[in-house]
Formats: sequence, structure tokens, C-alpha cells
Amino acid sequence: MSEKIDRTNFLDLKSCDPEKVISRTGCKFDKISEQYFVDIWGVTYCVDLNKYEVRPEGTGLKPHHNCLYLFILFYLMKSKNMLPSGVWVSEKDIPGGAAFFRGPHTIPADLITARFGEDIDLFKTRCEKLGGIPIELADAAFLFNITPTIPIAVLYWQGDEDFPSEARLLFDKNIEQHLPLDIIYALAVEVCHAFG
Repeated sequence: MSEKIDRTNFLDLKSCDPEKVISRTGCKFDKISEQYFVDIWGVTYCVDLNKYEVRPEGTGLKPHHNCLYLFILFYLMKSKNMLPSGVWVSEKDIPGGAAFFRGPHTIPADLITARFGEDIDLFKTRCEKLGGIPIELADAAFLFNITPTIPIAVLYWQGDEDFPSEARLLFDKNIEQHLPLDIIYALAVEVCHAFG
């Protein structure tokens, strides 16, 4: 899949100082093979700078249209060594987000409600399998540590005969320090598809 990613992204990462990348992200780097190894959402991924590809080292998340792989590249290139703020915000609270996250960039949280409907227990079970940590929001909500510095919360409101079920993603306020809006969107798409 990753052959579709623009090689410029790999070249940009290649131009970064590996020691600084390691310091910021806690990843590992093999100087001989020019490969980064980074843990994302409980799965180790290899970023191969010579083959211009990203691949999982074991069984794990199946990337959706390279969204996860783009996130990994930008995480290695741009993220900061900054702990989460502990403050949750919606995508529209992120600077520039109200204009960006609409139309084709609307976060597809409806994929989550389409999967679980009114079965909130099934939602909880899926969250637990994905390594989620329960938090006190909505009818059910779970925190997912995508990386040590980038958590995402998935909230779920159980529907009834009057109102449909609703799902929503929340981001730690510091995500704006780590990633541009389009990569935040790519990550959100990947999270939504992980519930399928």
C-alpha cells in the first residue's frame, strides 16, 4: 500500500537528524538499513527510507488508504516531545479546524455508529480489544494512546427510538503542536476505520 505515498515524504524524513527524531518520539533507528521502528497504537511499524515504504512488523491495524502510514511519517518528522495537556477538544476547536473539518474532511464517525448502532456493549467490547481505557464521558468513552504523546478519545451516545446513536472523536489540545490539520484528519479516519 505504501508505494502510493509521495516519495517526498520519505525524503523529508531522511533529511531529519535521526538522533533528534529518536529524542522526540522514542523510536529506534538502524543506521545501516536506514529504517525507523516506531510503536503506534500497540503495533511496531518499520519506516524503510531506502524502499520508500512503511510496513507493520507484525499483525495489527490494517491501514485505510495509507492514512496511518502518512500519520507515522509526519509523526516522526514533526511531532514534539510534549506530554498530553489533559484537555480534550473537538476537531473544530483546533486552530483552523472549524473551516477545515467539513465537507470532504468531515471526520467519518458515522462509520462507528453504523457498526454498533444501539449496541453500546458491543462498542465497549471493541474498545477494550483495541486497548482503550474507559473515561467518564458520554454514555461510554475510551481513551486510546496512539503514541505516548498523542491520545484520542472516542465517545459514544446510545440511541433510542427518538434519537440515533452518535459517536465523536476528541483530541488532546496539544495535537495542534504535533501535526498539521490534514494529518490529524488522516489519523481520525484511521481511528474510525479501526472500529469496522
